[in-house]
Amino acid sequence: MFLRQSSLVLRKYLKNTHKLKLFSTSTSTIDYPGAQVIWSGNLSFTNSHSYPPISTYRVLNSKGQITNNSEDPKLSNDVLEKMYKDMVLLNVMDKILYESQRQGRISFYMTNFGEEAAQIGSAAALSIEDLVYGQYREAGVLLWRGFTIADFVNQCYGNVEDKGKGRQMPVHYGSKKLNFVTISSPLTTQMPQAAGAAYALKGKNKVVICYFGEGAASEGDAHAAFNFATTLDCPVIFFCRNNGYAISTPADEQYRGDGIAARGPGYGLNTLRVDGNDVFAVYNATLKAKEFALARNKPVLIEALTYRVSHHSTSDDSSAYRPADEVTHWATHLNPVNRLRLYLEHNSLWNEDKQKEWMKECRKNVLTVFEEGEKKVKPHWNEMFTDVYKDIPDHLKKQMEEMAQHVEQYKDKYPVKNFS
Repeated sequence: MFLRQSSLVLRKYLKNTHKLKLFSTSTSTIDYPGAQVIWSGNLSFTNSHSYPPISTYRVLNSKGQITNNSEDPKLSNDVLEKMYKDMVLLNVMDKILYESQRQGRISFYMTNFGEEAAQIGSAAALSIEDLVYGQYREAGVLLWRGFTIADFVNQCYGNVEDKGKGRQMPVHYGSKKLNFVTISSPLTTQMPQAAGAAYALKGKNKVVICYFGEGAASEGDAHAAFNFATTLDCPVIFFCRNNGYAISTPADEQYRGDGIAARGPGYGLNTLRVDGNDVFAVYNATLKAKEFALARNKPVLIEALTYRVSHHSTSDDSSAYRPADEVTHWATHLNPVNRLRLYLEHNSLWNEDKQKEWMKECRKNVLTVFEEGEKKVKPHWNEMFTDVYKDIPDHLKKQMEEMAQHVEQYKDKYPVKNFS
């Protein structure tokens, strides 16, 4: 009697919840709820060698030729030219701002050499309404969206025109207008934030894209973000720029698996791996990921395999941990900017005269803005207190009064005339 009642209760539970399933109706064996089950009589380890490497999607070869015409994104000439021009402009700006740090004119900088296609290709596939969480090497995404050279320079100088009021160190950009969340220094904090933002944007025809490096994927926040996004069905694209090095640590010292893409299926993430130095491959993958995320309210992981040609930052010397010929190889033979230029030249959309003219124009514009940004005064010191809370709390009022007394007492020690 007890067994019969138990059987009836179990059948009712299965019918009402659909959370458990009958593995075999003839034997009434119940599948385990924690994973999919395939029975085996052989005991063996499963590891990274049990499967072939995840394939890497490519459209343009190293000679700038489309190898499969069905994968041609068929972008307009205007879009193609903007892609290339933005890459070149990004290179020119990086060179000038990097050199300015070396001259002591700004305190810090990070260049984007080698990762231009990953940034521009993904940005081109998104709309301005889509929300972006960057790490710190996404200047190309901002450039594509309309962030001006003046915006970059003002932020790096922390002058009165800096939207962050000089509170952030250089290259920590942000723009509410362009839906680009201000970059945060602590590594990987943006990933669970992006999952949460995507959860809030469900049904609003927007996606969130979150950029991170393979080094950031070693942080606990990355694992939390992946799990939140999949279990809560969030329309977020996790875009990994796997450039081979987390500051001074090469990838083979960071993990033993098949890159970052291999982690996706383990979390239930629909995953794509692309040639991150192929702007068309990145564009197609990001567009596909966006369409999938919107249609199904599901997250997607994209791993863009690329290479950081430059030092990690102005605080790094990459010659200490990688050979110079390796860097030269990637900077020349597998350069994403050169690859797109070859494509444009093959299709009579670019030539040497255009190249010289655009390089000259870029350098002139960047230097002009740079000189203007350098002359602008700094935000007033009281911005540290006044533009944080709507109503200044008493403890901050007290600190502000003490700061005012300090500056007045030692005004000969402070460049007060340089404050706004």
